[in-house]
Amino acid sequence: MRNMLKTTVLLATLTGLLVIIGSYWGTGGMVIAFAFALLMNFGTYWYSDKIVLRMYHAKEVTEAEAPQIYRIVRNLAHSAGLPMPRVYIVQTSMPNAFATGRNPDHAAVAVTTGILKLLSEEELEGVLAHEMAHVKNRDTLISAVAATIAGVITMVAMWIRWAAIFGGIGGRDGDNNIVGFIAMAIIAPIAATIIRLAISRSREFAADAEGARISHKPLALASALAKLEAASSNYRASPSDVKPSESTAHMFIVNPLRGSTLMNLFRTHPPTEERIRRLRQM
Repeated sequence: MRNMLKTTVLLATLTGLLVIIGSYWGTGGMVIAFAFALLMNFGTYWYSDKIVLRMYHAKEVTEAEAPQIYRIVRNLAHSAGLPMPRVYIVQTSMPNAFATGRNPDHAAVAVTTGILKLLSEEELEGVLAHEMAHVKNRDTLISAVAATIAGVITMVAMWIRWAAIFGGIGGRDGDNNIVGFIAMAIIAPIAATIIRLAISRSREFAADAEGARISHKPLALASALAKLEAASSNYRASPSDVKPSESTAHMFIVNPLRGSTLMNLFRTHPPTEERIRRLRQM
C-alpha cells in the first residue's frame, strides 16, 4: 500500500512537471509531444515481450524441457490467481531473471542459465514469485505511463532549446526568461528521469513484498537477492553471453549493469541491502 501511494505521488509529480514545462511552450506543442511519446511508448508496451525476449535471444521452453521451473511457476501463478505465463530461458552465465508482457494474459517470465546454477530451488521460487508480482501489479503498464510522461518532458525541453537557438522563447509574459529557460530546458528532463527511476525503484520494493506474500517465503527471496548481488558484482561476461542493455536494466530482479551509474539518484533498483532488510522484517 505504501509503495503504491509513493508511486501515485511520483506519477502526479511527473504530471505536474509536464504541465509546468508545457506552459512555457504552449498547448499545441505539448499535445504534439505527447502524441509522439505516446505512440512510441504504446508500441513498446504492446510489443515489449517480443522485443525484449528477442533482444536477449530467450528460448521458450516446454514443461518437458524445464519441469522444475514449470512446477514452481504454475504453483506461484495459482497462488497469485494469475494465468500461467510463458517460460523462457536465456543462455548467459549472468545470474538474473525478468518478467515481461503487457498484461497477465500475455505475460512471460525468463530466467538465465546462470541463475539456475546459482540458486537453490527455494531461492529460485522466491525470485520467480517476485517476477510474478510484477505481472500481478501490472508494472509494465506503470513503467510505460512513466516513460511516456518523461518522454514528453524531454521532447518539449529539446524543442525549447532549439527555439532558444533560433530566435528565443516566448515565456508566459512574452519575454525571454533565461532562468525559466535553464530550469525547463535542462533541469526538467533530469528531474523527469530521476522521478521515473524512483518509480522503478518503488515498484521493485512492491514486487519484493508481493512476491514474498505469494510464495510465503520472504527469507528465501532475501537469500536469493544476497547471492545475486554478490554474483552480479563479480560477474565477468564471457564472449558468448548476451550483453544487457541500459534500456532494459530496470526489468531484471537485480541491476545487470555495474559501474554504469554515477549517483544513487540514477539507480534503476533500490539498494539490495535495503531490499533484504525489508524482507527479513516480514
